[in-house]
Amino acid sequence: MARIPLLLALLLAISAAAAAAAQVGGNRGHGPLVGGWSPITDVGDPHIQELGGWAVERHASLSSDGLRFRRVTSGEQQVVSGMNYRLVVSASDPAGATASYVAVVYEQSWTNTRQLTSFKPAAAH
Repeated sequence: MARIPLLLALLLAISAAAAAAAQVGGNRGHGPLVGGWSPITDVGDPHIQELGGWAVERHASLSSDGLRFRRVTSGEQQVVSGMNYRLVVSASDPAGATASYVAVVYEQSWTNTRQLTSFKPAAAH
């Protein structure tokens, strides 16, 4: 009979330790957490740069403001049913003035889906 309370206490301790590890970063080394934003470590990656260019082109075609893509300067990604990308892009207007914008792109590679969900000037620091 004394074994059951001891076994129960041991199981509770193991469960609590596992839950604490998961909250403190138990996903280290295993890629981004589902639902959480994580930094894009290599914004020079050709796919990331292509996404940034696509986002500026898509925005320009919808708004007719003549923005031209220069480069992605930073970004984050979020695993969903596909991937959300929050990219800080540098773009120039027809007069040549350069500014930063935040583009959010949803991509689902296995269905060839790509959507520009948001495009706005980056907040001034």
